[in-house]
Amino acid sequence: MSPLIEINDPRLADKDVVIIDVRMGADAHERYLAGHLPRAIYANLDKDLSTKPADPAYGGRHPLPSPAEFAATLTRWGITPSSHVIVYDDKNEVMGGARLWWMLRAIGHKNVQVVNGGFKAAVDAAVSLSTDDYKPAPAAAPYPVPSGYAGTVDIEEVGKAAKSTDRLVIDVREEARYLGRTEPLDLVAGHIPGAENLFLGKNMGADGKYLEAAALKELYSEALGDTKPGNVILHCGSGVSACHTLLGMASVGITEPKLYVGSWSEWSRRGLPIATEEK
Repeated sequence: MSPLIEINDPRLADKDVVIIDVRMGADAHERYLAGHLPRAIYANLDKDLSTKPADPAYGGRHPLPSPAEFAATLTRWGITPSSHVIVYDDKNEVMGGARLWWMLRAIGHKNVQVVNGGFKAAVDAAVSLSTDDYKPAPAAAPYPVPSGYAGTVDIEEVGKAAKSTDRLVIDVREEARYLGRTEPLDLVAGHIPGAENLFLGKNMGADGKYLEAAALKELYSEALGDTKPGNVILHCGSGVSACHTLLGMASVGITEPKLYVGSWSEWSRRGLPIATEEK
């Protein structure tokens, strides 16, 4: 199953498919109520796909919910281990859609896809939208609590990888943030010394959809060079938007790279070395 699905795919109309609309921000629920795909369940990035950080210096601004909490959320959404789940957000999959895809894959859920282009693709295609607050029936049996999230690394591991000649750390934030020229969200500007920059915007065309497979393969081939995909770690500001590039990579068969969940929001608060202007 491809991790991407187009907005005109008939599977989106399948009554057995679970559709999740992921939003973030103070007005997230209001935006959802203003229009969403029919039968789409409202999910909030900050409340459903993250847990409130006790201290962002230890876990970042969007730490993952515990496996038990996430399993309970999936149960509430009516999801079982065999459910086909389709997710999207209203930010071209950068702020939630890809994160939920990654979380499901990280606990071993196989049947999950992301709408290519997200909510914008639906609007552009003149899809009939719903304005109800859709509430599914909970799953008959609790979703099994997973042992953890596979494919993650901690702050110590990412520090070692950034110094290694056969490993690669990729920072997907905007170049200005990477270079330390601005930092709108965290306390200190800059990047992890040794990390390379590959802005996530390069994954997409002007329509907000992922580039064609050949262009994505070329982009990632150039970025990874001779580094084995299993030795690649991606991060962003808080472990959310990096999932957009992980999704793009998975769409062309590169499934081994890992996620540093704490990302810059954790690293920049720990008194660790910080680089600016050059890697």
